[in-house]
Amino acid sequence: MTMLSSQPPTPHVSVTKLPLHAQPSGPRLCTETTRSISQLSGKLFTHQLSLPRLPVPPLLQTLSKYAQSLEPLLSPDNLSKSKRIISEFAHSRQADELQSRLEARAADPECANWLEEWWDELSYMACRHPVIPYVSYHYSFNNDPGCTRANQRAAKLVCGALDFRRMLVNGVLEPDMAKTGPLCSHSYNHMFNACRIPARPSDYCRLSSYARESIVVIRSNRFFSFTFAHSDGSLLCADEIEGVLDRIVAAAATKNDSDNGGNNVVLSVGILTADNRDSWADTRQELMRLSEENAWALDEIEASAFVVSLESGAPESAEEFSHAVWHGNGRNRWFDKPCQFVVFDNARAGFNGEHSMMDGTPTCRLVEYVMEYSERQEQQKQQQPKIHKFTDILPFHELKFTTSPAIIKAVERAEALFNSGVAQQHLYVLNFTAYGKEQIKHLGCSPDAYIQMVIQLAYTRLHGIARPTYESSMTRKFLHGRTETCRSVTTESTSWCRSMDTEACPRQERIRLFRLALDRHTMLTREAVEGLGVDRHLLGLRMCLHADEEMPALFEDSAYAYSSHWFLSTSQISSEKFASYGWSEVTPRGYGIAYNIRRLCLVIHITCMRNEHGLDSEKLAGHFETAAMDVRDMMLSEGSLK
Repeated sequence: MTMLSSQPPTPHVSVTKLPLHAQPSGPRLCTETTRSISQLSGKLFTHQLSLPRLPVPPLLQTLSKYAQSLEPLLSPDNLSKSKRIISEFAHSRQADELQSRLEARAADPECANWLEEWWDELSYMACRHPVIPYVSYHYSFNNDPGCTRANQRAAKLVCGALDFRRMLVNGVLEPDMAKTGPLCSHSYNHMFNACRIPARPSDYCRLSSYARESIVVIRSNRFFSFTFAHSDGSLLCADEIEGVLDRIVAAAATKNDSDNGGNNVVLSVGILTADNRDSWADTRQELMRLSEENAWALDEIEASAFVVSLESGAPESAEEFSHAVWHGNGRNRWFDKPCQFVVFDNARAGFNGEHSMMDGTPTCRLVEYVMEYSERQEQQKQQQPKIHKFTDILPFHELKFTTSPAIIKAVERAEALFNSGVAQQHLYVLNFTAYGKEQIKHLGCSPDAYIQMVIQLAYTRLHGIARPTYESSMTRKFLHGRTETCRSVTTESTSWCRSMDTEACPRQERIRLFRLALDRHTMLTREAVEGLGVDRHLLGLRMCLHADEEMPALFEDSAYAYSSHWFLSTSQISSEKFASYGWSEVTPRGYGIAYNIRRLCLVIHITCMRNEHGLDSEKLAGHFETAAMDVRDMMLSEGSLK
């Protein structure tokens, strides 16, 4: 696992979509909870009280960086206009006042992180888009050669997840560490027994007691629940869990007793979590109004430790596999859960995550532990006699929903919305096997900066222009920190891209320009990790504006909206355990690029919409492959190595 600066970026977060003069009335992130999210006990929270607060960068420093980020994106005339607007704002009394308000907010001892409430609310909870495909992300796992049966694979994954959860709950899980020190553990509170709840005008996160020791299993659109601990507190073993799963699959294959005219019909209720958030909020209320059984079923799902989706498909190709793990047919899932393991009939498996309250590095750590745990258990099993399956004494129960014409109509609407949204997604997975992290480092390059430059070259060659690019940079070194934007397009990156297709440019000059672009990107990434980026600070200033105050020209300048419209939304999660990982684009005019820098290869997951803008993920992947070879050939030339 690479604890770098990147994780899945924030889908569908664009400056143009943030409400003007918006001020959240108060925290809505945990209005329904049965456990504290401020718990500081256990090893995981050892460093929590000593973590620094997210800084408010100096105003002139941020505005200078913002102006520099516009240079490779605007025409000379538009750049001159925008720089004048920036300068006027920098020297205005209004700018000083907004900066003072933001600094006061950051200094408030009751405010753990000045950005947290705004970011979580505006970027996630207040967004009314369906969470799939616009918020959820996925990891597609490598095959497990020790598993030939789907339920065997699922049982091993469940055991690993339960062991990780045990360490978290018992306070023995070690905190994440970066080269510069400890990272914030706050988001781990939202990993297990948690769920996003739809509500108007904004969703919230429900945290249930860790005493709720149950797992929800979905098979054939039907929901089942079982307890994962014995009466003495010991966890079920893999053989026991496999036996329960076998019985659940058998039960799901039988006809429901009430199919003939009853109210408790098997309806794909899970698809409701893929609906527009306002519609889903209304439907959830209707479900609870209809019957106590519905309220109980919802409570079981939302309060469960996590969800296991047992899918009947058997995806083969990389693209089929990614689509299947990411969203499947939408019916056999509960997309509001932050942790959902997905296993197919051919024993392939993956992870689907809801992104609102937790970013990629904690879940990457979880699933890597789960897969390593499975490997260790397989080795131990080969050395020990087979454990008897006590399937006859391990109960499970089905969660049934009472329906109504309104619920049936809501399901049909959600199905149509899901089908339309997923059909637009054009996905391609590039397995680039020519080289990986080892050779990139041998060339004396930062792997992340190297891949970012290859992406820029590929996009420029395909579309003939550099466009605003987002790279997610982790700010978890700060209390309750999440992410900052690294603006990857620079004057150095565009100069180098031009040189690569200028025949008259000598190779050594291209190498020099490439090194400058790498250094510039590395510097910007480090600044973002230190909380000294551009975008979060500008958002904070904007949010400090009172409703009766005039909007500064800086934020009404077209360059502000354009430069934060992410035509390329990129992020790195690197693991040897993943066949791929990914998520959607964040604008109809752009690409979502998730990259996994493995030791000997690169896995690039690209998404875009099928629409009037004519983007093509496969074509961009082809250009990436060519660009990656061109860069390596350039760097292997005489005198290029550091």
